Amino acid sequence: MITSAAWSTEDSRIAAQIAAETGRLLLEVRTKHDSDELGAEGDRRAHELITKMLAELRPDDDVLSEEGVDDPARLRAERVWIVDPLDGTREYARPERPDWAVHIALWASSADTGRGDLVAGALDAPALGLAFSTGEPIVAAADPAQVRIVVSRSRRPAFMDELATEVGAEVITAGSAGVKTALVLTGQADAYVHRGGLNEWDAAAPIAVARSAGLFAGHLDGTPWRFNQPDPRGGDLLICRDDLAPLLIEAIAGLT
Repeated sequence: MITSAAWSTEDSRIAAQIAAETGRLLLEVRTKHDSDELGAEGDRRAHELITKMLAELRPDDDVLSEEGVDDPARLRAERVWIVDPLDGTREYARPERPDWAVHIALWASSADTGRGDLVAGALDAPALGLAFSTGEPIVAAADPAQVRIVVSRSRRPAFMDELATEVGAEVITAGSAGVKTALVLTGQADAYVHRGGLNEWDAAAPIAVARSAGLFAGHLDGTPWRFNQPDPRGGDLLICRDDLAPLLIEAIAGLT
């Protein structure tokens, strides 16, 4: 299992607080706007609230947000919040869809390792009533006889059918990286597999929360994600029960 630096209790609490308040705002916004403008309005309002709260609670920290302007100064910062104000904008814009989430994570530099790592994170899926943070890790009960892999509804990996056959898995779909991670955290899935196209804000909070709960969380080849990079594009993602990681990593390597 890829481990992280010690989780920061106070920053975990702040991450959970911001995620929860943003989730409540998004539920309210959803009742007041039609679908033509709902996604854009949700993105904007969530970003504004998150940056406002971070400016009040952590004024000395930098922010990398999907909805903000990427300031290169973050590369010299000791602490950077990596946030996706509304992960799953497409799903959010459809009132019948609950599979969207708020992602809040904190990266901090480390003098010990010479590089930084995630030290706090939270994800909140308010339409599903699910919330997780590194301050309150949840370890879902595992069923070794069952392998269920959750993938994106719109970007299903091309090798998925072959992988499912090879490891004897059932494939399920959902929107939002946060929601797919939540399904693994709650034991409704055993692995989340994504082939590519993810950015740091998509993956940071899911990886932080998954690691804190004892799950494997990294690239499909087993290597760890690195955060606060000059190019925030990170690529693929595997989050799964720790006992499944070697099997899935080997099987995926043979298919890609």
